[in-house]
Amino acid sequence: MNMDLGLTNKIVIVTGGAKGIGEGIVKVLAKEGAIPIIVGRNEADNLKCVNEIEASGGAAWQIAAELTDPKECEKAVASIVEKFGRIEGLVNNAGVNDGVGLESGTYEKFMASLHKNVVHYYLMAHYALPELKRSKGAILNITSKTADTGQGNTSAYAASNGGRNALTREWAVELLKYGIRVNAIVVAECWTPLYENWIKTLPDPAAKLKEIESKIPLGSRMTTAEEIANMTAFLLSERSSHTTGQLIHVDGGYVHLDRALANA
Repeated sequence: MNMDLGLTNKIVIVTGGAKGIGEGIVKVLAKEGAIPIIVGRNEADNLKCVNEIEASGGAAWQIAAELTDPKECEKAVASIVEKFGRIEGLVNNAGVNDGVGLESGTYEKFMASLHKNVVHYYLMAHYALPELKRSKGAILNITSKTADTGQGNTSAYAASNGGRNALTREWAVELLKYGIRVNAIVVAECWTPLYENWIKTLPDPAAKLKEIESKIPLGSRMTTAEEIANMTAFLLSERSSHTTGQLIHVDGGYVHLDRALANA
């Protein structure tokens, strides 16, 4: 169903937009008439997603870039500006829960994980900013519950998400004067190919999935990528014109609701 959010022909960068949550976001944005630009390291994956969107009547574009390399972030943004002449939105989404723990990790692994998960959030916003100032565009950061709840054995990812949340508030303040809104969606248990791959490594995947779903208050089910994407589209649009600096949990109540009372 089209929400008619006034996103027609808006150029929106989506990092890691070829798979999982990113793919969900890209496809919803295309349905809303926007032109999502996938920035991610695997050109074949990027093109597959672009081709699917074009086949269903939408428009999209892609750039292969290694986001852990600052020069590639800068080059990706420059290529988008060269081709389209504008940027109206940025969705920082790319990242990986890579299990760099306090006991198991090393300095090198910790720093590499920060580059995979939070440094490029800063870089992409920094390089896109001149165009976002011109368009009075919006920034949306995808973050994870790990900053709020901890998870165990994932220090670098949790730290990155704490950073993503703090940057959301910090940028909202810094960019007020330009009319640029900055918000975040905090994801808890969302069904993606990466999640599916992880659960398959466990001794009894079906039982574990059922146990996790039983702890999700609303509907005892996983959040879908499309549900994250719908909120993303809304927060990028003028329909959310007075919303900035917000960390919005799209998680079926997972982080905040009392599970002892959820199904009482």
